Amino acid sequence: MPALPRPALKKPDLFTRPFFEQKSRAFWRLQAAGWTGYLILRSVSSISNGPSLDVIIPVVIESIVGYCITLLLSTLYGVYRGLPRISGILLTMITLAIATLLYSVLDAFSFSFIKLANPGLNLNLVLGTVFLNFTVLAGWSALYFGINFYLIVEEQIDQLQALGNQASSAQLAMLRYQLNPHFLFNTLNSISTLVLLKQTERANAMLMRLSSFLRYTLANEPTANVTIQQEVETLKLYLEIEKMRFEDRLRPRFEIDMRVEKARLPSLLLQPLVENAIKYAVTPKEEGAEIAVIARLSGDRVQIAVSDTGPGLNETKARPSLSTGVGLANIRERLAQAYGPDHSFETRSLPGGGYEVEIEIPFQLDEPAREPTREVA
Repeated sequence: MPALPRPALKKPDLFTRPFFEQKSRAFWRLQAAGWTGYLILRSVSSISNGPSLDVIIPVVIESIVGYCITLLLSTLYGVYRGLPRISGILLTMITLAIATLLYSVLDAFSFSFIKLANPGLNLNLVLGTVFLNFTVLAGWSALYFGINFYLIVEEQIDQLQALGNQASSAQLAMLRYQLNPHFLFNTLNSISTLVLLKQTERANAMLMRLSSFLRYTLANEPTANVTIQQEVETLKLYLEIEKMRFEDRLRPRFEIDMRVEKARLPSLLLQPLVENAIKYAVTPKEEGAEIAVIARLSGDRVQIAVSDTGPGLNETKARPSLSTGVGLANIRERLAQAYGPDHSFETRSLPGGGYEVEIEIPFQLDEPAREPTREVA
């Protein structure tokens, strides 16, 4: 017996949690990593001509000062992002220029204090450090705004995905709820006929079975998936109701592979197919017809076929849908919503007479998880 496909194992939280899920923590990590890398790079460059404390100390002070200045810049930039675009850009440029000048003054002062016999501010030293400090702060600022722009885009994508999931859920719920009024119409019509014929016991029995069927189906969320075993039990409840109308003319048969009993599919997906078969195969033939529901495993796919021994397409030219227009079209739409292109839906007239609908879907043991939206601080 071929082994059942195993559901994919969930990765540890360490690998699935986005790096920017908590913006504050991500900022401090990047800040520490960036300035540590800058310190190492500057230190290696400075001691290339010979290691000395007089060379290392100014680099350490320079990195610490830059670290503190960029913390101040991050606070100011955060304020500017809430301003109108032109005002924010102008203030950002002015702030960057002031921060560069401040960085250069502090850098030149620390260098003169350590290296020169007479410490003090020297215009040549300040001008000599301006280019490097501007490059560092401008690069840091570009990374700051680039990362924040990326987070804004990611947040918008998450919002669009959330809206798409909500729209998909609403569409699935609408398609699922289309089935109940249609089924109720046919069943209540049959009960009304039994009452008019004064067959009260049969009418009461049908009402009891209808109550059981509705209780069973309404217990599930309209967008939830059920196991094939649960779907078959629902079909049997439905067929018990229809057997009250057709008696021996309706001959159902189930062939369910035990390996696919726990596989999941949209709830009430097969009931319209069986109802379609009853309408076009059992109803028009005096001797009735057999309706077969077959589910089997084919690799990592589940194949489900609903067939009947009715006239097929030879006598009945087409079976586009049920009488209210929600049958096959409803199922096609629900499959598209649930699986996208990863499914197949085929209808055919059988050579010996009869009609068959075959569905192929992925083998899934777990309820498909909807991707949660990511919170951005």
